[in-house]
Amino acid sequence: MDSRLILALDETDGEKALKVAEAVSGIVDAIKINWPLVLSEGPAMITKLSEYSDVICDFKVADIPNTVRLIVENAVSRGASGVIVHAFTGEDSLREAVDAAGDADIYAVTEMSHPGGRMFTALHAEEMARLGVECGVSGFIAPATRPERIAAIREIIGDLRILSPGVGAQGGKASDAISAGADYAIVGRAIYKSEDPRASAEMFAADIRTVI
Repeated sequence: MDSRLILALDETDGEKALKVAEAVSGIVDAIKINWPLVLSEGPAMITKLSEYSDVICDFKVADIPNTVRLIVENAVSRGASGVIVHAFTGEDSLREAVDAAGDADIYAVTEMSHPGGRMFTALHAEEMARLGVECGVSGFIAPATRPERIAAIREIIGDLRILSPGVGAQGGKASDAISAGADYAIVGRAIYKSEDPRASAEMFAADIRTVI
């Protein structure tokens, strides 16, 4: 499947999370999980979800190199196909993440999708994108809520991947993100809180198909 759609599964009930994962299997290209699910259900959820789809651990790792390595290695060993890290920690931490990931992907945040993302991360987004390219990351996180920012990052990173959160509940549109240069649109609550997650996922996938 190449829907260019990623589910952000921030459900904290493990049973519900697995049901949603099963429902959207074959529609989404990956499932992104964050600390809420891992803290409520344990890291074994990474492995369980990997049976349905590629799993990207959105841990937004921001620490010294040794700690970054430990987090990335543990996530990958449990079945994560990718890990999201912050780039503002600098070159040494970012290179450590890439090295620790092995064959898995490291995605660096350029700027966050919520309004507060304008305050600090947006001011240095281009610098962090350049650093990510130099350090060998697989791709970047850029906000669907501000498609023009996706376009700006695309000019810097060339053919590397862009994953774009903020679609749905935060107000971004999947097709706008893809048109601006994102490779994947990330949708969370609008899918996993839906009464019919599969139908909702299909709706977003259909929106993306209008521009590819």
